[in-house]
Amino acid sequence: MKIAVLGTGMVGQALAGRLAGLGHDVTVGTRDIAATMARAEPDGMGNPPYPAWAQAHPAVKLATFAQAAADAELIVNATSGAISLAALEAAGSDNLAGKVLLDIANPLDFSGGFPPTLFVKDTDSLGEQIQRAFPELKVVKTLNTVNADLMVDPRQLADGDHTVFVSGDDADAKKTVTGLLESFGHRDVIDLGDITSARGTEMLLPIWLRLFGALGNPMFNLKVVR
Repeated sequence: MKIAVLGTGMVGQALAGRLAGLGHDVTVGTRDIAATMARAEPDGMGNPPYPAWAQAHPAVKLATFAQAAADAELIVNATSGAISLAALEAAGSDNLAGKVLLDIANPLDFSGGFPPTLFVKDTDSLGEQIQRAFPELKVVKTLNTVNADLMVDPRQLADGDHTVFVSGDDADAKKTVTGLLESFGHRDVIDLGDITSARGTEMLLPIWLRLFGALGNPMFNLKVVR
């Protein structure tokens, strides 16, 4: 499958590398190719800059948001939640129309320091905002409740025996995304319902962040026992 991963950070790199390793034709989308390739310092989490990562993943292409989205069959939103709508606007409505968007972004607001709050919650979600802004896009919210390593290889923890969720209005789009999740190794994917159910998974982030603080590392997840 031809897949565009929007976002060059830790999450985008993890998804792009895993998808390419599974045989997909992957293009990473960025706002400014020259600026992205000029990065020389690790990010705030100590991850290598994009050029170093790209050198180790020669099969993955780099393009603008619009170029990446235009050629893709499926798009991954791995941008920061605060810029997701702007990034998708840069990708272009015509390039998004009719396609599946695997949306990983969270509406984190760091303006008050750490831990962040959510800039949308309770009666709305970032997933819903994206769906409203791009009504012809088939938005599926998923993977926003685990760290990047577990997104792409859940078997690193409890042999993959933990839970991820999908939310979206289009049944076929959710089926496509669930197939990708299963190809990553996810064994327990729960369909929560339409895109309004993304409110629930986005609002898991406050407890996720506090668990991260209490445990001292992000290698954990929830398991729904039933």
